[in-house]
Amino acid sequence: MKSRQSFLRFLGLDGFFPLASRVKRVFLRWRLLPGQAFALGSTNPCGSRSIAESFLLRFALAGIKGAVVFLLVSALSRLADSFDFKTRRRRRWRKGWGGGSHRGGGTLRWVVRLSGLCSAAMVMVLLAPSLQSFPPAEAIRSSQYLRFPSGGYDHRLAASAIETKGFSFRQAPWFYNAADCEPPSANGSSVCDSSLVHVAITLDEEYLRGSIAVVHSVLTHAQCPESVFFHFLVSELGLESVVRSAFPGLRFKVYHFDPDRVRWLISTSVRQALDQPLNYARNYLADILERCVSRVIYLDSDLVVVDDISKLWRKGLGSRAVGAPEYCHANFTKYFTDRFWSNKRLAATFSGRRPCYFNTGVMVLDLVRWRRGGYTRRIERWMVVQKRGARSGGAGRIYELGSLPPFLLVFAGQVAPIEHRWNLHGLGGDNVNGSCRNLHPGPVSLLHWSGKGKPWSRLDSNQPCPLDHLWAPYDLYGFAAI
Repeated sequence: MKSRQSFLRFLGLDGFFPLASRVKRVFLRWRLLPGQAFALGSTNPCGSRSIAESFLLRFALAGIKGAVVFLLVSALSRLADSFDFKTRRRRRWRKGWGGGSHRGGGTLRWVVRLSGLCSAAMVMVLLAPSLQSFPPAEAIRSSQYLRFPSGGYDHRLAASAIETKGFSFRQAPWFYNAADCEPPSANGSSVCDSSLVHVAITLDEEYLRGSIAVVHSVLTHAQCPESVFFHFLVSELGLESVVRSAFPGLRFKVYHFDPDRVRWLISTSVRQALDQPLNYARNYLADILERCVSRVIYLDSDLVVVDDISKLWRKGLGSRAVGAPEYCHANFTKYFTDRFWSNKRLAATFSGRRPCYFNTGVMVLDLVRWRRGGYTRRIERWMVVQKRGARSGGAGRIYELGSLPPFLLVFAGQVAPIEHRWNLHGLGGDNVNGSCRNLHPGPVSLLHWSGKGKPWSRLDSNQPCPLDHLWAPYDLYGFAAI
């Protein structure tokens, strides 16, 4: 212990470490109790960090960087003085025995000091980026969990792809759990934590703006946003970094969905947008996500959540594998062709159940029951039937609408019903004709712009529908105002 103190005293650091220890305790207190150690007037009920708190964090990080540089310069200066002391002793010894003076010690002293300053400058340059991008304690770096094909994930290629695509999103405020939220378990940093709410969303270039808005809306209205874990399914590079820059503290993982896995099963539909392989990724969530994830909420990229997502998470599914709002007043027969209904064997698919339309853009999935029932293979079998019919010139098709009909064939009439407030769909209307939809009477928890029109397109063209302005507050696209 004494030798350690002597060494610190030699370096001039004996008074620094007690101060650093106290600063560390204060910093950890602020990280663990956000909004309490620095109560600076933030009124956001979800606990988003105020501007003053963000300034203090940057100030603290700058102080840490300065302290590190100070330590290095101090240590190198001490070492230089030590070399200088030995040089002076050697010079005095030569004076006493050989006469004359020796000026090499002074030169050596300045060389050592100059090299020390250069070393300190180099260390500062190397450490500056890492200190400025110090990650939050709760954040999970999704790059550790990326599942891309052989060859791995090239971050330089991803960054280049982002710059080429020209994506620019403002950083969202930080969100923290309310005081009455359940504290994270000992396994809190793992995707297998039983206290987490799991949400799955696809990411692609065309709908990236909408996906970012979905995440923003979920976090804004969640009572316990730190307990929400996002699973992003992608088929292209670069989008992970966009998400991390917009939501630095977000807990998420990114999974690569191979388009070839489903491309051979897809037959062309009435809308080309419905033929994209990523639209079918929801069929494979039970295969893609970790086995410890027993339930997940799937959300489309053209919606916003305006209620606490945990309310949807807690919906009971009974013995069903899928829960969703059902719309039994809709004309169910229009989702399939005349060939389907004229074939007694095919039409008998719905015998013994009361099939109702449901929108697959908002679903609660019990992945344990899904795996047990082999529902992915069942959906694929219907896609094979459709593909074979399409090869006969189109007369053999059994449906026209892409990824929805296979879900209806497997699950219609066997869905755990959820209140309609959780999917007010159809708000997209027809973008070509400029048709606008109105809200249905009653409470609303989720607004869904399904259909051809998307709110960001109409807002950008200065031809928005009235309800598009409800989507706009969650849009992070563009540069932050200065």
